[in-house]
Amino acid sequence: MNTSEHSKHGILLLNLGSPDSTSVPDVRRYLREFLSDKRVIDIPGPIRQLILNMFILPFRPKESAEAYKEIWTDEGSPLIVMTYRCAELLQERINIPVEVGMRYGNPSTKSAIQRLKARGVKEILAIPLYPHYAMSSYETAVAKAQEEAREVDPSLKLTIEAPYFDDEDYIDALYEVAKPYLDEQPVDKILFSYHGVPERHIKKADPSGCYCLNYENCCKREHPAHAFCYRHQTFATTWAFAKKAGLEEDQYVVAYQSRLGRDPWLKPYTDQELEKLPTQQAKHIAVICPAFVSDCLETLEEIGMRGREDFLNAGGKTFTYIPCLNDHPRWIDVLEKFSRRFMSEV
Repeated sequence: MNTSEHSKHGILLLNLGSPDSTSVPDVRRYLREFLSDKRVIDIPGPIRQLILNMFILPFRPKESAEAYKEIWTDEGSPLIVMTYRCAELLQERINIPVEVGMRYGNPSTKSAIQRLKARGVKEILAIPLYPHYAMSSYETAVAKAQEEAREVDPSLKLTIEAPYFDDEDYIDALYEVAKPYLDEQPVDKILFSYHGVPERHIKKADPSGCYCLNYENCCKREHPAHAFCYRHQTFATTWAFAKKAGLEEDQYVVAYQSRLGRDPWLKPYTDQELEKLPTQQAKHIAVICPAFVSDCLETLEEIGMRGREDFLNAGGKTFTYIPCLNDHPRWIDVLEKFSRRFMSEV
């Protein structure tokens, strides 16, 4: 669908980002920006920079660069490529401008807002490509977009799409992506692997300051903190998917991946679960990563390669990796729904 070059309204798709290439300098530059974010490593700035410069950046970029080489495509980073693909498919369905901005790296959030402004946009819907609220993903992307919008033009109106972890159409999209894989290969257990966060992030996000992680089954009780509780929201996604797929509680498990440092993160840990499952008569499993809408390093390499190897080495027999939503038509339907709702409300 053609768009007006001077439309009043526009859509901004916000994603995490990726290095510009698999070279060590590019990976180091990306990691420096990412890990310098106070919402990612939420400790005092001087201490964060000390840890970053003494213990992470001298070693991690080379290791990460090798991992990125395992998943890099001829077109570049899978996450960047797929986010652009989603924008293109969404643009075909709506007649207002769509741009892509990354929280870290290129294309930057600021450059995306500048492109929208240059096309005459005065009101923007920012859609964070994070279904769940977490200070190190959704919150930081939103805060960056708000900051950059004010800098580009204080008169710009920025609307933020709320977390959609239990949106019926988002759950339907997850199910439609997963169904062919589950139909093709019967499994003993489905592992829902979500990106992990430190437990302190959950407590910091709790507006009551005293509820989250302080009560048994706190995520199953009704509480206002759930609007900001990443852990609850990951459970809510899992429960909704299980209901849609007709899964019993003993047919799936929730775990958290990608932990960094020694502080306690949300448990159980995905890598430990992958080694444990074969000892619990779950030798045929499928793994799905609903916190990620686009396949990336954490899904393709950490889960699809290293996770698979860990599971098989522990005695597992078959490991089915279920891709992210990527450019599936049902996911584009969800983005279109958000966009059209914005267009009708403004």
